[in-house]
Amino acid sequence: MKWILIRHGQTQGNLEHRYIGCRTDEPLCPEGIAALQGKVCPPVGKVFVSPMKRCLETAALLYPSVPTEIVDDFRECDFGEWENKNYAELNGNADYQAWIDSGGELPFPSGESRAQFAARCVSAFENIPEQAEDSAIIAHGGTLMAIMERCAVPKGSYYDFQTANGKGYVLCGDGSYKAL
Repeated sequence: MKWILIRHGQTQGNLEHRYIGCRTDEPLCPEGIAALQGKVCPPVGKVFVSPMKRCLETAALLYPSVPTEIVDDFRECDFGEWENKNYAELNGNADYQAWIDSGGELPFPSGESRAQFAARCVSAFENIPEQAEDSAIIAHGGTLMAIMERCAVPKGSYYDFQTANGKGYVLCGDGSYKAL
């Protein structure tokens, strides 16, 4: 059994380097749609997907005829007060600088901490019943990073598993993996 982990396609917020979490349900942008059209992904029997539009649209483009199941806890992190803002808008904010200085470990103001977010995503992954066929997860970069940090061999840190829009990993049952 293999898991195909794919980050959703590009959105306008991604183009603008914004923190787009679970509070902003934006669709793919035209560039994101174009980048996914015609992309060939490994075949799967089922797709598990975040409930956010950008993930549902990505799943429909990459696996149009494969059954999907929404997994609510695969949604993106709650970025709290920083939702839909970018570095330029947060630069000079003392809370933002403290978060940067913590290596991303502090909770987002009025949002989740990385540890809370990762625990939510990993728990959702571990609670998916065993599948007979290879399956895909189409979710957010952070969701994939949390799963890979927990399951991938050799081990890596959360930030070691960052991936671009429309990219991801093939994760085998023994934890071995390769980039898509």
